[in-house]
Amino acid sequence: MDSALTAFVLGQSDASVFVTPATLLVRLKFHSFIHSLSNSDVTRPTSTHSSYKQNEPSIVFMAFQVRLSGLWSIWLCGFALIGLSLYATQRLPSLEGRIMRPNLSRRGGGGSETPRIIIFSAPRPFSGSVGARQSLALRSWLALCAEITVVLFSNDPSVTSFAETFGSRVVVDPNIDFTFLGTPFFHSMMARTWSFSPDISVLVDPETIVLPDFISTLKYAYKLDHDWLLVASSRNVSYFPFYLDEDGKHWRKEDGKLMKTHELQEIIGQNWQRTPCEQKLLMAWNSGDLPLYSGVLPPFLYGRGVHNSWVVNQALSSELRFVFDASWTISSLYVIDQEHLTNWSTDGASNSSNFKRRSWEYAGNSHVGALYGSLSHRETDYSSLVKLLKCNRLYIFVNTTENICPSTYRRAGLGSWWKKETLAWVEGVKSQGELLDCSPMVPKNRLKPSDYPFSLETLLPLIADSNKTIVLAAAGFSYKDMLMSWVCRMRHLQITNFIICALDKEIYEFSVLLGLPVFSDPVAPSEISFNDCHFGTKCFQKVTKVKSRMVLKILELGYSVLLSDVDVYWFGNPLPLLCSYGPAVLAAQSDEFKNIVPINLPRRLNSGFYFARSDRSTIAAMKKVVAHAATSGKSEQPSFYDTLCGEGGSNRVGDDRCLEPETNLTVYFLNRDLFPNGAYLGLWQQQNVRAACVKQGCLVLHNNWISGRLKKLERQVLSGLWDYDTSTRMCQGQA
Repeated sequence: MDSALTAFVLGQSDASVFVTPATLLVRLKFHSFIHSLSNSDVTRPTSTHSSYKQNEPSIVFMAFQVRLSGLWSIWLCGFALIGLSLYATQRLPSLEGRIMRPNLSRRGGGGSETPRIIIFSAPRPFSGSVGARQSLALRSWLALCAEITVVLFSNDPSVTSFAETFGSRVVVDPNIDFTFLGTPFFHSMMARTWSFSPDISVLVDPETIVLPDFISTLKYAYKLDHDWLLVASSRNVSYFPFYLDEDGKHWRKEDGKLMKTHELQEIIGQNWQRTPCEQKLLMAWNSGDLPLYSGVLPPFLYGRGVHNSWVVNQALSSELRFVFDASWTISSLYVIDQEHLTNWSTDGASNSSNFKRRSWEYAGNSHVGALYGSLSHRETDYSSLVKLLKCNRLYIFVNTTENICPSTYRRAGLGSWWKKETLAWVEGVKSQGELLDCSPMVPKNRLKPSDYPFSLETLLPLIADSNKTIVLAAAGFSYKDMLMSWVCRMRHLQITNFIICALDKEIYEFSVLLGLPVFSDPVAPSEISFNDCHFGTKCFQKVTKVKSRMVLKILELGYSVLLSDVDVYWFGNPLPLLCSYGPAVLAAQSDEFKNIVPINLPRRLNSGFYFARSDRSTIAAMKKVVAHAATSGKSEQPSFYDTLCGEGGSNRVGDDRCLEPETNLTVYFLNRDLFPNGAYLGLWQQQNVRAACVKQGCLVLHNNWISGRLKKLERQVLSGLWDYDTSTRMCQGQA
């Protein structure tokens, strides 16, 4: 038996010798064959018969010896194979090991080929120092490689203008949901990313600068044979005197001297500071077959804390994708000035006036994170994430940073210089161990109405258009889904000057969490919350009187009002037409459904859709309506007609208007072809309601003349005139 085989059986095989089962079996058979030949009569002299006879016992013995040798070889082979099996079993990687050292063969992507990468971000308006930092960050992304394109989620003109300077590589996408202050919704952004088709999607903070090792890391991850989610935290630096040259390819010092990537990394390592996370987390994932996580992403506001932790925690809990931390193989940073740094207190909350104004956004994210998903009962343990490290030029996955590179260096037989280098590197990694520990910006307590800093008086100047006109809607919690469908329709039509009057506490908090411009009525009826406030009920009568009071208050504050119930579906923007009627005119929808009679007959003024100007005549007339409704046991709708058109229609003028004599206010009944009510021409009964209304030229269609909230809801959803996805809490057509 040769020395290599002997060493293997005794467990002393040299590391450089690799023996396969097939090799072992061939060697054993070969030794057995040679041994048998050496003891057979073929190799012995056969000159005389007598000599054969004399040696017969020896021949028998030798035959027995040959058989014994053969049996011994078989036994030895069996024992060797058993030992090899045990050895191989122990050498097989565990499940955790197979995840930490995934197979790189499936995607093929070969060699230096770079996958198609889209970087998604949501920048703020490009102005001042914020715009300068975002501009530098975006240019650093484009400098990484030619295969990278950038999608910016924004509806701000300054972002669009900036993006145009980069040609086709930078695209602005406004097709997501925003709050009334312009803050994008994170869940809407994430849904929208899936509508693109890159090989790798990246979501990064708009001020984060990324260095070239980002590409090599993504190229490595792209070859993994399992769908994955990569996360990497960014360092902050207060000193970064470098710029990209005009062609956007090379980093230079202030004196123009060329800087290499490793020099930048060294400076970053020397100057970074620990500050509150501020959610500066880079995330990347391949466009595989599996979702990032199970469940529905709640309506987080982007950049307002918690949402990144929620995604990572949910992805780990779902176990659908391989989640790993690449903070040590991707160099990313963001510049933070000293003034900004001192504005942060120890708990991560800014003392600046801007933060106080927006603190409700952080509180809302914490509230949502505490209600939905695994983050509600389990904090994210970032230290347990598998980490991607790079020792010299080798990528490895580990679940600890201790003694990884030294053991790798020993197995690879590399020199002591690498050991010294990697030991220093590992110590640097340990010092960053909590870099990803991004705790929420505010405690996870229930959002209180008092946290919302806006009242009606403060919202109006923010919301009104250039003509000081607003669109007012009122709703209780039982109508929350219909309210959101109405809001989505406003967004689709790019109408931003709308405001919500919350008729109960529940709809108020709901609206705050969804970023709506909402105010509450302090004297609204308390029994509205979960009642079915449909036409004819006591609840309905009280609700309608709230609306007329709010309209009067807004008019007195100097703003014109288009009141629209949330069951009015808008096909277009009616404001240009309504504003053309001039002063001292109240334009209202007619509730008359017969074609052969005047549209201004008694009690046919619909108080669910009307336009009122902020002028002396209109304000005086609305005061009369509100006073009449306060003493009436009916809804406000009869009060409108009886006050403005006279009881029995005594103030009617022609077939489509009235004139209130004391205030000289003209009430104009809107053309029903443009503003049809729910019973006009049987439009709601058409097979294709939308097509019928578009053919007729409808601007709006009222979903009235039907009894009961559920029936109204069913009719609108089944007709297709519905713009809200209740399961995802997003406007339909945004993803």
